[in-house]
Amino acid sequence: MAKLYFRYGTMNSGKSIEVLRVAHNYEEQGKKALLLTPAIDDRFGIGRVSSRIGMYKNALVISDDLDMVALARAEQPNCILIDEAQFLNGQQVDQLIEIVDEWNIPVIAYGLRADFLGQLFPGSSRLLAVADTIEEIKTVCWYCDKKAIMNMRCKDGQPVFSGEQIQIGGNESYVPVCRKCYRAQRRQKQAAHTE
Repeated sequence: MAKLYFRYGTMNSGKSIEVLRVAHNYEEQGKKALLLTPAIDDRFGIGRVSSRIGMYKNALVISDDLDMVALARAEQPNCILIDEAQFLNGQQVDQLIEIVDEWNIPVIAYGLRADFLGQLFPGSSRLLAVADTIEEIKTVCWYCDKKAIMNMRCKDGQPVFSGEQIQIGGNESYVPVCRKCYRAQRRQKQAAHTE
């Protein structure tokens, strides 16, 4: 019985390298893994899943009008892998549900749980509500040795606590932090503004 998996973690937790590893494992066994990524993530080029350590693989682009169910029927993969799943909308997640439930194809979606303000992304919210299995990919806080659970946005090396929910970026724009360090950085920023 196929399942819908949501594997989430902060920035820099190794989600994309995990996607690439799972795709490689399927392909090494002569099985077909269909790799997909949303069009909005253009950090390394549209249609490319890339890890910070330099590994990459081309992927099919999830545009607003892509019918993933029709794609799954046509391609008949052994598994579907989604990178940056937080950028999916509810309707796209519902297509993944149909692929799993009606076509018995496992789907593993990787993404952020929450944005730089601690708010759920629409795709993550829907995946948390409907995924059969939810797993956390862990990493360490930028400032201490605790587990990072938040993404802190930075500009010129300084924390930022306002702005649009989506700002595409990597290490130059985000660092993984624990909640305690996030709150401490936010208090420092607020104190600096009131002085």
